[in-house]
Amino acid sequence: MKKILYIFMAVGMLLTGMSAKADAQERYELVDSVIFRMADAADSSLYGRSILSLMPSKSKGDVATVTVKQSSAIASAMDAHVRSNSNRALKGYRVRIYFDNKQNSRNASMAVYNAFCQSHHDVPAYRTYVNPYFKVTVGDFRTKSEAMQFMARIKSEFPSAFVIKENIKSPVVDKANAFVADTIKVRRKIQ
Repeated sequence: MKKILYIFMAVGMLLTGMSAKADAQERYELVDSVIFRMADAADSSLYGRSILSLMPSKSKGDVATVTVKQSSAIASAMDAHVRSNSNRALKGYRVRIYFDNKQNSRNASMAVYNAFCQSHHDVPAYRTYVNPYFKVTVGDFRTKSEAMQFMARIKSEFPSAFVIKENIKSPVVDKANAFVADTIKVRRKIQ
């Protein structure tokens, strides 16, 4: 995620330089801006890699060498298991806070989504449309108990909330620090 952010910043800086040359009458400046992004659910440096390949080794300059002895059948079975489950969805629970198909449902669902994001920026929210319903669903909970506890916290704000079983994204590892603040450069027009 950080790599994407840095690429975005680099492209923005290049475009800032280009547009400043192309349009000399308008002036822009780069200012720091704080954004909040979801914390990683797992260590992304391990995606697609075998943990055994990361073991310490004197040949890599480590103090000691760790050797794991296993049959090739076990190693190939583990690799096959990881490959076959790579696209497997994680089953869990979310809290649905909006569900309607009226004429104004598109705008109403967006208003509910924005209101939730403003008051609970540390909980992921999802706005979807499945013909003919607009839905706003929040949270990624592994258990129904977690979802029900969260629903009890927001029931006064969203009285029609209810718990649903759904495919979820991996919940963040550290719920106390679900979001990370990053500083990025943003191009702002000088007035």
